[in-house]
Amino acid sequence: MTVYFIGAGPGAADLITVRGARTLAACGVCLYAGSLVPRELLAECPPHARLVDTAELDLDAITGEMAAAHAAGHDVARLHSGDPSVFSAVAEQMRRLDAAGVDYQVVPGVPAFAAAAAALGRELTVPTVGQTVVLTRIARQATPMPDGEDLATLGRSGALLVLHLAARYAEEVVAELVPHYGSDCPAAVVAFASRPDELVLRGTLADIAEQVRAAGVSRTAVILVGRTLAAAHFRDSHLYSAERDRHVC
Repeated sequence: MTVYFIGAGPGAADLITVRGARTLAACGVCLYAGSLVPRELLAECPPHARLVDTAELDLDAITGEMAAAHAAGHDVARLHSGDPSVFSAVAEQMRRLDAAGVDYQVVPGVPAFAAAAAALGRELTVPTVGQTVVLTRIARQATPMPDGEDLATLGRSGALLVLHLAARYAEEVVAELVPHYGSDCPAAVVAFASRPDELVLRGTLADIAEQVRAAGVSRTAVILVGRTLAAAHFRDSHLYSAERDRHVC
């Protein structure tokens, strides 16, 4: 028996990977976060699969479901929104499965920041403008951030920031970043990326918080801040340059 941590993607049911869908279709038990995972994906489960919405369950209850499935000899699909490698809370589940001697594997998914970039029609890394993307969040009603990972510290890099779980604190985010990026720095918010109700807000640090407030965005959104969001005049990448020696491995 194996637990498969499957990235369900950012929201659209057809953005799950082929491997993810095939794995889901082969598992007798599926644990999913009903508030985040599209219900259309549950149609991929076997007809008689046990479906468990974990939205109201704590860690003990979730791992208890996995243990029960293990005892019964069923493979488990643990559906997580986005990709399991970022802000998914799989680490503590893996730790408990290790202690219980339960095998698990991870099936990657499309992360929210990638879906947001697609919605914006932007490449997040642009030659000579920005080559670094920082995925982070802020500590409000959540686990405290480690030392040195506050916005003021990260902002000094000037890198493009992608903030998860921060939309309802947009004004605080702006206040912390303006000293490092300037009020004219491009900013965007993408809510419900890839879903039918997707909402895209574009602006600068001077006005993005007001746009968020006016649109009533408070969750299931990412904030992006950085110069690459509006880059227009930049050098072409060396990757496809005519001057590049393509015979060098």
